[in-house]
Amino acid sequence: MNDKRVFLTKHSPEYWRVTLNHPPLNIFGPKTIPQLSEIITAIETDKDLKVVVFDSAIDGFFMTHYDFLAKIEETTSLPPGPTGLQPLPDMLVRLSRASAVSIASIRGRATGVGSELALACDMRFASREKAILSHFEVGAGIVPGGGPMARLPRLMGRGRALEVFLGADDIPGDLAERYGYVNRSLPDAELDEFVEALANRIASFDKRAISETKRFVNVASLPPDYEIAPEWDVCLASIMRPAAQKRIGLLLERGFHKPGDVETRLGHHVGQLGSVNDQAQNHQIERK
Repeated sequence: MNDKRVFLTKHSPEYWRVTLNHPPLNIFGPKTIPQLSEIITAIETDKDLKVVVFDSAIDGFFMTHYDFLAKIEETTSLPPGPTGLQPLPDMLVRLSRASAVSIASIRGRATGVGSELALACDMRFASREKAILSHFEVGAGIVPGGGPMARLPRLMGRGRALEVFLGADDIPGDLAERYGYVNRSLPDAELDEFVEALANRIASFDKRAISETKRFVNVASLPPDYEIAPEWDVCLASIMRPAAQKRIGLLLERGFHKPGDVETRLGHHVGQLGSVNDQAQNHQIERK
């Protein structure tokens, strides 16, 4: 089986596209990390590149959650990246700081790590009808780990960020725009044309002017590493806790990690886990 899941297309020396293509759900896991990290290294070091667009080849999914079926050792055994951070937060930090401009073109679900990738990009544009952004993790007993708590409050404010994280529900494209989660939501039929036009426009400008402008915006807006570093460690620790293992197990029983209603309406299903737990506990009490 071909394990390649991240594809780079160079439209021109100045403008690249990175396409996520891991059917059927664009789940992200330890095998994807080195592939994406290699591309981000190329983005950082290419002398001509000015703008890169991230998109998806999978209908309904920009990028969804981390791979909970992979052994935890497959992730923890990966070495830290050049920043000294663990591999996932490392490559997201490097993307944010690269001199080239990064744009997320979101059609389908950007859930968990998919949202984290989008947040690490400089700009986010979403299909009004088809984009869904979310951080479901708290509903599954998990703490998000790729830096979203450091990034999202800077975009939408504390209260709305807490609503996203602690509500653990799906945020459609139009609401994501109102909250500041994305730059704009556009009618689905107009998304590709808009992003393509913006990318080509930026690619036509002077690279030094682009990179120096971005560098000053970064100073004013990007979180420092010490805010991002602990999130990953706490995320991994939370996954191993009994409460999270129980909730993940319930999700898997209902169809998590498989095409179907759980992955399509993940926000709805994590909201049902508490009532499922209560029902199971009550059933056990009745049997006793």
